Amino acid sequence: VSDQKPLGCWSVKHGQIITCPVVCNFETHEYIAVHDDKVLRIWKNKDINLDKVFKATLSADVYRIHSLPNGGPVVLFKGGGVRTLDVLLEAPQQEIENIISDEVIKWSEAFMEGQQPVLIFATEKDGDFFVYVQKLKMNSLHKYKLEQQELSKPLSFTAYIKNQIITLLCLYSNDSVYKVLIPLQQNTEEEEQILSRSLLLNLSVSGSVLKGTSFVVLDKDHIAVLGSLAASGEESKECLTIWNTKFQTLQTSKELPLGTSGQLWCYEEKFFFTHGKVLTVIMYKCETSSLAAAVGKLKDSQTPDVSSFVNWNTLGDEELVVSFQSQQSVALKSESKMTLRSKRNTVAKVQPDTISVGQLLLNLKDASTTVFEDELRQLMSKAQTPDFQATIGCVITALINRCKTNPKYYPRNFLLQIVQTRDLSYSLCPDLMAVALEKKDVHLLQTCLQQFPDIPEEITCACLKVFLSISEAYLQRIDVNLESVICYIDIEFNNKEVKTEIVENGFNAELEQDIWDTKITKGTHLTDDGEFCPVGPQKAALLNAVLHSAYSETFLLPHLKNLPAQQAVLFLRYLYYLYVKCSEKINTTLPGIRSPTINQIMDWMCLLLDAHFTVMVMLPEAKELLSNLHKFVRAQVRFYSELNKIEGSLRELQRLHHQKDSQTYSIEVLELI
Repeated sequence: VSDQKPLGCWSVKHGQIITCPVVCNFETHEYIAVHDDKVLRIWKNKDINLDKVFKATLSADVYRIHSLPNGGPVVLFKGGGVRTLDVLLEAPQQEIENIISDEVIKWSEAFMEGQQPVLIFATEKDGDFFVYVQKLKMNSLHKYKLEQQELSKPLSFTAYIKNQIITLLCLYSNDSVYKVLIPLQQNTEEEEQILSRSLLLNLSVSGSVLKGTSFVVLDKDHIAVLGSLAASGEESKECLTIWNTKFQTLQTSKELPLGTSGQLWCYEEKFFFTHGKVLTVIMYKCETSSLAAAVGKLKDSQTPDVSSFVNWNTLGDEELVVSFQSQQSVALKSESKMTLRSKRNTVAKVQPDTISVGQLLLNLKDASTTVFEDELRQLMSKAQTPDFQATIGCVITALINRCKTNPKYYPRNFLLQIVQTRDLSYSLCPDLMAVALEKKDVHLLQTCLQQFPDIPEEITCACLKVFLSISEAYLQRIDVNLESVICYIDIEFNNKEVKTEIVENGFNAELEQDIWDTKITKGTHLTDDGEFCPVGPQKAALLNAVLHSAYSETFLLPHLKNLPAQQAVLFLRYLYYLYVKCSEKINTTLPGIRSPTINQIMDWMCLLLDAHFTVMVMLPEAKELLSNLHKFVRAQVRFYSELNKIEGSLRELQRLHHQKDSQTYSIEVLELI
């Protein structure tokens, strides 16, 4: 999620439908899915085709699979029957009992109470709602009926277990949340018990009423509700809200103008919900609830250990510094190693100490350049704190903001020093690379590409376009890190590459000349045979930084198609040159630090051809390049094909070598058949 990189994708056949959410088996690291209600599929990351993975057809329709960290997957069938996955796989066609007859399951959840898996699910029939509690190891099932509420019904459920008691929370259509307590220890075997409920929270404040669609429990005193907040006479607006159930107050809310799917998830102190067409992730932290915090009167100087904040910068356009002035209710957890990407602003880590940082930056807004930079350097020189990364992000943001307000101001060396010496990410300072692109600061862009793990593909392509467009003469005057090219591009005083005659990996351009039927024009810097580098060392080093950047093919291709045709041809020439260079080495590895790998070269070459193949075919200047590339690949395929033919013989030689004692001198003649 933080890098927006798809790690895996699997598809069912046309006409098949995945009918319940896919889960992960924490014990075996396998994925479990059900399609068409009864067909079970189990696979691992390395599997590609779902048709070839484990398949089992069950005897009854599956409602949901719940995966427990220490209890294994539990399968709930639509008829109310429950099986652990292990028991189910022993006999997939075993008969599954129908417990709930005409009732329809509306919600389910699984927990671990000690070593005991517990499953709870809610059903509905003719307006009545029932709750079932199943303890798997004891094979005990208890049925309860929810107390009826006139003119309202449950819309959503959530639950948690503590001290052998299940706390079931129900969001009703009358804009209220009710609490139901269910003891796990039941001595009686009554068929059906009536569950009484108590009002936990009214979702209304100052004349506005929240029509909730889903909600999650944050801790014993806070819940988050996703829904539409409407005041009388006004249009309703979708929003995410945080409520204090102890003091019955709305702590904070955020409008979601792009709309949501109505679903809200909470996992490891992070909210997950869809906002428009994107998945939004917001970190939070709940601290001890107090009346002062509930009514927004908390003073950090008096009670620094009691704070509640949520940072909404992932959704808005506010300046980063402003977030330090907020007095909201759920605190952002300080995770120095975790950075989340957003479109414009980073998630700020809010701690009492960093409020002084925000105030300091506001005070320095109108300071002179010398005072401004000196104060920022002093701020960075302080001992590292848990939120030190956020402080550095604020420093960079302050520098970038001054660059925007004063176009003549650009602290190149200061920014470069920060990026080189601090463990930063793109999401912590998203405007940095945009300003560097505007200033054509290629050294800073190269450093960011090498340091940042989460650069968006749009920015990567923008860097590539700038690198390819800048002239060689200009780059020779610029300080660029050449450590990735210095070991394999040898440059004479006339900037021509010195061609070595070392032949490795069974390939020599001159030996293959007759096969290719191409003329190699030595001494030309921009030939299409891959023998000479088509760019200078500075540009090559910059392009290598692009090749090392992380990307997703789906996100990269649309931006790569916007690369001008001449730049695409030049980039392909350089990739072809690297491909030839790698093929000269036995281990297909280029020497040097941060040199491109053969896989990176091949992947980018394929992506570039996919994005510009039609243009390449039409361009006369690309014709010879494509022809030579085709012939070189064909020669490589032929060479490896010949190696495959003698693979068996080579293995036999290796086996004979291990069997015989070669202490004495001998000559053996082996015939390869």
